[in-house]
Amino acid sequence: MSTDVETREVSVSSVTATADPAPLGLAAFALTTFVLSVFNAQLLPGGLVLVVLPLALFYGGIAQLLAGMWEFKRANTFGALAFSSYGAFWMAFAAYVHFIAGSLPAATANQATGIFLLAWTIFSVYMMIASFGTNGVIASIFVVLSITFILLTIGTFGNSASITRMGGYLGIVTALLAWYGSFALVTNATFGKTVIPVFPFKKK
Repeated sequence: MSTDVETREVSVSSVTATADPAPLGLAAFALTTFVLSVFNAQLLPGGLVLVVLPLALFYGGIAQLLAGMWEFKRANTFGALAFSSYGAFWMAFAAYVHFIAGSLPAATANQATGIFLLAWTIFSVYMMIASFGTNGVIASIFVVLSITFILLTIGTFGNSASITRMGGYLGIVTALLAWYGSFALVTNATFGKTVIPVFPFKKK
């Protein structure tokens, strides 16, 4: 009888266990951010920017949203909010560019995009503050991301290509940091030990 109970407990445990979704969420965020930022930094012709839309919908959007839902299951409040929100950001961005942006009056379209970016700047700044309860990699991502959003918001409202370009370069840095975080987490999980450091903050 005890053997049957133990077998059932092991079976239930194996079914309910959830792998860490953070490497997926960070990778999805990194890749989509990198592609868009390349165009914001004017490293490729702007006419090619629509290549980011399918990435924003399926990888940055849906995959990251799913990562956020799995973070809820793992009782990770920060990860759940971050991945779910930025997954929704990328889907909203794809819809905005595809369905809305082209129909806005040319003289004031920058204001619509600016308020869109401003709202996400506010969210990113308070998530940056919360990130200092996680680890050095996540905190660095949110610090650079917040500055990126600030520059993109200012550049958009002011129709400043140079400030937007600066935001693009910082977006590339943000993506590289997020890729590092994803690489570290998946590598450490695979090897079962810390191979790539994430610099956790000490809890008081």
